[in-house]
Amino acid sequence: MKRSDFLRNTTLAAAGIGTLLSTGCSGDNTADEKKVTPAASVDEFELNEITITELQQKMAAGKYTSERVTNLYLQRIAQIDKAGPTLNAVIELNQDAVATAIQMDAERKKGKIRSQLHGIPVLIKDNIDTAGKMKTTAGSLALENNIAAKDAFIITKLKEAGAVILGKTNLSEWANFRSGKSCSGWSSRGGQTKSPYVLDHNPCGSSSGSGVAVSANLCVVAIGTETDGSITCPASVNGCVGIKPTVGLVSRSGIIPISFTQDTAGPLARTVQDAAILLGLLTGIDTTDSKSKESEGRYLTDYTKFLNTGGLKGKRIGIEKKKHENQFLNLLLDHAKILMKEQGAEIIELDYLDKLNALGEAEFELLKFEFKDGLNKYLSQTNGNIRSLKDVIEFNKKNEDKVMPTFKQELLEQSEAKAGLDSKEYSSLLEKSHKGAQRIINETMYQNKLDALCGLTMGPACSTDFIYGDRWGDVFLTSPAAMSGYPHISVPCGFAYGLPVGLSFYSSAYREGDIIAAAYAFEQAGKHRQIPAFKTSLL
Repeated sequence: MKRSDFLRNTTLAAAGIGTLLSTGCSGDNTADEKKVTPAASVDEFELNEITITELQQKMAAGKYTSERVTNLYLQRIAQIDKAGPTLNAVIELNQDAVATAIQMDAERKKGKIRSQLHGIPVLIKDNIDTAGKMKTTAGSLALENNIAAKDAFIITKLKEAGAVILGKTNLSEWANFRSGKSCSGWSSRGGQTKSPYVLDHNPCGSSSGSGVAVSANLCVVAIGTETDGSITCPASVNGCVGIKPTVGLVSRSGIIPISFTQDTAGPLARTVQDAAILLGLLTGIDTTDSKSKESEGRYLTDYTKFLNTGGLKGKRIGIEKKKHENQFLNLLLDHAKILMKEQGAEIIELDYLDKLNALGEAEFELLKFEFKDGLNKYLSQTNGNIRSLKDVIEFNKKNEDKVMPTFKQELLEQSEAKAGLDSKEYSSLLEKSHKGAQRIINETMYQNKLDALCGLTMGPACSTDFIYGDRWGDVFLTSPAAMSGYPHISVPCGFAYGLPVGLSFYSSAYREGDIIAAAYAFEQAGKHRQIPAFKTSLL
């Protein structure tokens, strides 16, 4: 299969390669201005849209306790995620969440506040190791009994910060690196996650559960992971904020891998401020992750200092000059340009994305090599019967009706057929994809004296289709930062067809501050985030 054909038929790109999204998917392509904004929500949950800062203030004033907040979110998950609209964003709850909250309340009474996350409930994607009672499965029934021996590095960081681990979120199985005909947000263990804006539409993957949980106010913030688009795509189509950090800024130890070159964890939140708070608490040198060592002297523990409403003033922002096929997406981008100019930015129109998109085939093949190598290493350390990628493939064949009722596992099989990372083919792909993307971005930014590159992250969500899989089109901006390993943030930009669309800012290595500043200024000027209404369909 050619990469272009593959991209148009799968959201695997959300985890593994450049994701493409059409404007309407199976929706109405005659949308007018009246259909851009969703219906007003009647949701009256008392913690709706609350931020980390607001919760800390209320807990400090005695209006809330962490125990109360945790129980409210657990009730919310029971009502909205498991009953009601049945969003299916949460795959498992943490039985120790309330006990942790009570402990954090006791510490608060004694004057001990560990961090801005002290007592704050957080949901975690189910490909991140958590020791204790919760499982880590990547959504696969093959790993339904996998309980990690120890916490992932970032889970340790969250616990040290005083966060309450509320539970695990559903995801596209194996972070959407299983089939070219997948349905994003579906896993054999967790079922299908739904868009909180329009329930029969797709939440995008692979961090679909984390994006939906944040957007639907099932938690304050959540953790996702990304190889190519798996944080920024769910952020975009679910109307929230997602940060994919520079690869190495956040440890990957204890995370079920796809790519050593491109994998990273990162925050999903409803505001840029909350995402920045969470990012700063995840950083730090992990000696067991060689990429993490590269961040020494370059990482920060506080990214909130970049939250400046004047963050776009005097900045040069590069945007691809080619128009999208859909007029409503072009209108959204035009409005975004106007808003940025009003905030003092200079928009530089460029013709550069074709050069990056030409690297996509190499990226796709690179990921197969790294997936086999990384997954075999991870599984070899587990205690169950599944100890290798080959074991996963055989399990799926024996349990085809449950694990593969529609789409299959051709990507697992293609990865298993790859040689090791010492092969010449792998070295050539690494040079072309990863290093090639870095050169193009670095040269584009240097030659044009840019502070950031920008564009629509994705188009709006397509409909969920279990028979034929996802149908994505030609609007995407996940691959450049993914292939290069550079930082990327998606922030709400507006609505098309009643569905959210995000705006991306990305830059070169470890320039998280620049893109957070730009995104915050855009967010505060536009205020595009709107609470989901849980509509059953667009019609």
